[in-house]
Amino acid sequence: MMIQPLYQAPHHAEQVTEWLWLAFGQGLSRAFFASVIEHSQQPDALPLTFIATEGETLLGTVGLWRCDLISRQDLFPWLAALYIDEPQRGRGLGQALQQHVIQYARQQGYASLHLYAAFRDYYERFGWQHIGEGIDYPDTRVNLYRYTL
Repeated sequence: MMIQPLYQAPHHAEQVTEWLWLAFGQGLSRAFFASVIEHSQQPDALPLTFIATEGETLLGTVGLWRCDLISRQDLFPWLAALYIDEPQRGRGLGQALQQHVIQYARQQGYASLHLYAAFRDYYERFGWQHIGEGIDYPDTRVNLYRYTL
C-alpha cells in the first residue's frame, strides 16, 4: 500500500469526489465536492487530499483542511473526509491514513490537529482527545477531537 497526495495521481480525483459526495454529501451537491477536491491538489498548500492505493486500486482518502466545521473556524487545521472503500475496510487503512496526515502536519510545524465526527469511540483508539461538542450546519450536534502533535 502507498499513501500519496492526490496531485501525484490526479486520475483518481473523480472517484474521490464520488466517495465524498456519497458519504458526506447530505444536502450538498456533487459539484461542491468536486470543487473541494479540485482545490486540494496544490503541493505544500492547504487544503490537501491524500489517497491510499495498491497498484492502481484506490483504497481510501483523507484530507488536511484549513476548516471542516464552519461553526468552529477558531480550530486549525483539520483532518477531514476520512473514507475507506467498503471492500477495503477492516485492514487498518483508516489508522494508516490518520497517521500519514499526523506525520505530515507535524513536519509542517502544526501544534495540533482537529476533526469532528457524528459518532464516538473510534478516534479515541488512535490517540485523539474528545474536546466537546460542536454544531454542524445547519443544526446537527457532532463530537470534536484534538490530536496534539
